[in-house]
Amino acid sequence: MRERLPPLVKPATRKITLAVDVVVLSPRAESLAVLLARTAPGGRERWSLPWDAPMPGEAFEDAASRITEAALGSAPALLEQVGAFADARRHPGDADVSVGVVALTPPAELSSLASAEWFSLSALPPLAPRHRAIVDRAITVVRQRVDQSPLAFRLLPPTFTLSDLQGIYELLLGRRLHKASFRRALQASYLVEPTDEWRSEGRGRPAQLFRYAPRKRRGARRGVRFDLFAEA
Repeated sequence: MRERLPPLVKPATRKITLAVDVVVLSPRAESLAVLLARTAPGGRERWSLPWDAPMPGEAFEDAASRITEAALGSAPALLEQVGAFADARRHPGDADVSVGVVALTPPAELSSLASAEWFSLSALPPLAPRHRAIVDRAITVVRQRVDQSPLAFRLLPPTFTLSDLQGIYELLLGRRLHKASFRRALQASYLVEPTDEWRSEGRGRPAQLFRYAPRKRRGARRGVRFDLFAEA
């Protein structure tokens, strides 16, 4: 008699709770800042990442956009999933599973309806263990992608100086870059083009404004190789 195998899919004995947790990053006062929401009284932490459960039929990125817009009052410049977290680390809402999403936004005022504040990445208040893990993963993902994708340009106005651009790259990478090396690598990457506009920066000569305008080149495309840069 053929042995009966156990079913591959078993009915759930309880409902799994799911949360979408968003790490909103923005350049603020010469540092990369994280948006944190004030938690309800009585919680173990005073601050948490913006989060919510997805609505029925709502995609994760749509939920992340909704959560972010509630705090910013506008859509973020970029949203990207950074992973799922289903370990034993505590979530402020006791969710079983978290979908971590990183959002980038240029400097902007927060919605007056949001109970949230910006905190420097280097000076975050205590967070629930899972939220701290999601922040760490989001930063890792951004730093892995910054030389492969034009993330920095999402945080700048349409025209900018090369010093502006270098400053954003330094915030995203978390380290200083050598000015001459940065500009040589940027020129080799064909990512920007000069405009006819200039901007005065203190007592020195005016700085030329550039815009993001990647040019097509033969062969495989390469990003800006920040691993080759010497620190300033």
